[in-house]
Amino acid sequence: MLQQRTLKALTRAVGVGLHSGQRVELTLRPAQPDTGIVFRRVDLPEPVDIPVSALAVTDTRLASTISCNGARVHTVEHLMSACAGLGLDNLYVDITAEEVPILDGSAASFVFLLQSAGIELQRAPKRFMRVVKPVEVREGQGPTAKWARLEPFHGYKLSFEIDFDHPAVDSTGQRVVFDMSSGSYTRDIARARTFGFTRDVETMRSNGLALGGGLDNAIVMDDYKVLNSDGLRYDDEFVKHKILDAMGDLYLVGKPLLAAYSAFRSGHALNNRLLRELLSRQDAWEIATFADEREAPAGFAQPARAW
Repeated sequence: MLQQRTLKALTRAVGVGLHSGQRVELTLRPAQPDTGIVFRRVDLPEPVDIPVSALAVTDTRLASTISCNGARVHTVEHLMSACAGLGLDNLYVDITAEEVPILDGSAASFVFLLQSAGIELQRAPKRFMRVVKPVEVREGQGPTAKWARLEPFHGYKLSFEIDFDHPAVDSTGQRVVFDMSSGSYTRDIARARTFGFTRDVETMRSNGLALGGGLDNAIVMDDYKVLNSDGLRYDDEFVKHKILDAMGDLYLVGKPLLAAYSAFRSGHALNNRLLRELLSRQDAWEIATFADEREAPAGFAQPARAW
């Protein structure tokens, strides 16, 4: 049986929110089988649980925000991406503010935290959402067009293409395909950082966003070049970060997908629209388990290796 996974022990991190700039403490704890991933706002007078769900997403401006009973948590996508990459099914995330800490701007620190705690197999079958019919969402036309699509696939593969019309971005890879069966999430995707442009910073900060952003937790560019003294971690770091984000956004559906995802200029909003479209079409998906883990797609049977 291909089994569900949780943590062996709890682990903690402290950081600041990318957009809020607030100090926040994060405690990641094991959870029972079939719990899913649950964020818990422990700073409120009465703690509020926010179970991960595509329908719990209430804001997609520059990040994915989930809400429940008046409580919310911003910028969940990097932690969710790490959980997807490591195949974690069940987890409690205790948080002391309304935004997940940005740490170094990638998913690498979350991967380190989760792997340091250890990953434990549970006595329950891992439940996948298997896409059986293509689902697609589109927005805009001509030069503003963007789209995202899910298609049937025995495994999990993501293809993403960007188009930013910026010298520093254009000089790097514009399209990446990542297949869980042959690639390594920790090596190939997890270290890709979020990025932004100095020309947008003033606007974002006037809107209460990017208050905690800087060169230590993002790739920052002026009109011509990357300003970070250490340069890029990957030759195609920009598009790899978009895949990192997409993996986190898609894992908000609450189960690992068996599908091929492809996208052009997609973002948090369109990724969530894609999940909602999928959920609305009950003939387009089914729940799948594997009594014999040898029948599962490559890349899912073994927990991801450490660094």
